[in-house]
Amino acid sequence: MWKTERQVEYRLDPSPVQGNWGSEADWDDLWDEFEERRYLSARKWKGGEDPYRLHAFNQRESERMPSDRAIRDTRHHRCLTLRYHQDLPPTSIIITFHNEARSTLLRTIRSVLNRTPVHLIHEIILVDDFSDDPDDCRLLAKLPKVKCLRNRQPGLIRSRIQGADVAQAGVLTFLDSHCEVNKDWLLPLLQRIKEDPTRVVSPVIDIINLDTFAYVAASSDLRGVWWMQNIHCDILCLVPGLMGRRKNLILRAGQAQRWLGNTKRTAEVWMDEFKQYYYAARPAAQGRPCGNIQSRVELRKRLKCHSFKWYLENVYPELRIPKELLYQTGMIRQRQSCLESHQSEVQELPIVSLNPCINSKGTAATAQEWTYTYNHQVRQQQLCLSVYTLFPGSQVLLSPCKEGDNKQRWSKVGSHIEHIASRFCLDTEMTGDTNENTKELVINPCESTAMSQRWDMVMS
Repeated sequence: MWKTERQVEYRLDPSPVQGNWGSEADWDDLWDEFEERRYLSARKWKGGEDPYRLHAFNQRESERMPSDRAIRDTRHHRCLTLRYHQDLPPTSIIITFHNEARSTLLRTIRSVLNRTPVHLIHEIILVDDFSDDPDDCRLLAKLPKVKCLRNRQPGLIRSRIQGADVAQAGVLTFLDSHCEVNKDWLLPLLQRIKEDPTRVVSPVIDIINLDTFAYVAASSDLRGVWWMQNIHCDILCLVPGLMGRRKNLILRAGQAQRWLGNTKRTAEVWMDEFKQYYYAARPAAQGRPCGNIQSRVELRKRLKCHSFKWYLENVYPELRIPKELLYQTGMIRQRQSCLESHQSEVQELPIVSLNPCINSKGTAATAQEWTYTYNHQVRQQQLCLSVYTLFPGSQVLLSPCKEGDNKQRWSKVGSHIEHIASRFCLDTEMTGDTNENTKELVINPCESTAMSQRWDMVMS
């Protein structure tokens, strides 16, 4: 949420903004005009289908829940006695989505309309990021305060910017498309902004269980922001609930590139000297294009935003930063063969094996490029070199990186790569013939004379 300093006089997308622009309409009449049953009938879950397939949460359970279900007031008891100014500024609420489940999208909107004072909602702008069915958004424009903007899928952040461009209120509020706001959720935010218009505020966020849709209160110690401008994050009395999704461990190539580009833009614009830690965790982002960021850099300067160091010291001092950057990126070699990851037809995660080294002008191929981090992980993106068990002969595999997982910690000791928890060494074993490509990676008791345990980490 932030306060705008000017009226935007242009729109990035030519698609018309549709919706009920009147603020005095009779809400009951508008609800009667909206055919909820017809709206929810499209793309419903069918018996025998995987209810998680389309949206990575339990679509069957979502469709069982009414769009205006009651949820428990989870605010701290001291929040119940607070009083807020009567003349708080109204806000434009911007919700972006792409192929969202209609049941969750409608529940998000109804929670806003039911639990927000009418005079504080200037408008609800739905930005449809080119969903397969335009009616996902268009039909919702019949609801009170709701307007619909459809674009050509520029992505989440640009969609939010497009929503901001057409917004009419002086305060902008951004919500996810699969959340439910709780009682009096908006008042604490607007109160902070009225006190200081330069503030960007972020709430405590409760959890909606992706399997059962149970509404679970979160700790009031959790904080977070997605923008940077004189940030104050002590809003403990504002409570929306956000639903998670089951993440696919492997992104499609196009999705991975967009994701890398978006996160790299954030690092380059906002993280200053701390972006080195981003590149330590995301080595594939180095050399990847992220578009022109000059306008974002100039905006940060014009708004006189604080440094990322200030953010770490004043907003999130609990975040642990390594005292020094201990990571290297490069190849892990055994003679003319290199450690390589590649996709398997029989399992979702990539497998790791030895294959002939491939490089171009001294640069390792992506599948043979590894990062050795300050916390002793050997990783590619979000996957880390791990072991199945801590016993001799245990297979070495790739699994999602987990901070503090002892199965994923390795140390370079001379020519050996030692698994710290088991004290065994990275080794290769034949799986049927003498071809290099059939060697399996395992851990075995360390032997100084074993050639299969000698490794060269060619890193910089």
